[in-house]
Amino acid sequence: MNQTEPDFWVLEYVTVTKDPRTGLVVAIGGTEQAADILQRTGGFLTSPGPRGDYHRLPHGLPIEQQRLKATTASHALLAAGHSVHLDPALNMLAAPDGDRDAALRYLTQLAERASAAETSSEVAEVLTEVAAPVHGLLPLTREVIVRAWIAASDLHGAAPGEEPEPIARLGSTANSLSEAARVILHARNHAARPAQPPATAPAPTSAAGRAPSPVSRRR
Repeated sequence: MNQTEPDFWVLEYVTVTKDPRTGLVVAIGGTEQAADILQRTGGFLTSPGPRGDYHRLPHGLPIEQQRLKATTASHALLAAGHSVHLDPALNMLAAPDGDRDAALRYLTQLAERASAAETSSEVAEVLTEVAAPVHGLLPLTREVIVRAWIAASDLHGAAPGEEPEPIARLGSTANSLSEAARVILHARNHAARPAQPPATAPAPTSAAGRAPSPVSRRR
């Protein structure tokens, strides 16, 4: 008896995410029915793109409104039988401390990888995660400090160079983080080089091959 595969009602895949370049929440893919759900339940707008129409939330929405609309539209799509990927950063139903817990787990894993490293290249991989120029932990932390410094200065109405001393020190702290990242990357580059074999000392000359020692002449 021949068995046939069942037909599944799975519509075209929809991705709801935040575009890193523009900061807009966009929905890509889907059918006309998906577009209708996005517009009705999430307030998405249809916009022309280089590869056809796509959907996006209006400009200027607060982050919480973006998350609420994206989550609502995604669950409405799922209920209608669509396959949906919702960016975890937009998911209102995620655990409140999920991002923080993930960051702590990541740091713990890095520490464990460093402790368990058996080669210099494994150490270099850990140091790369810490100090990589764009996505390393230290450069990202420095970006947080710089933004906090600027925000605190603006809230105090202080001109550059006239901030209260505790706030001004945030700027020097950011510079210290940059220097620390530079030092770590230098160590990372050193660790990533193949280990050089130790230099061998020249073999001692055999007694037969030694030159005769000079003999002092007697007068």
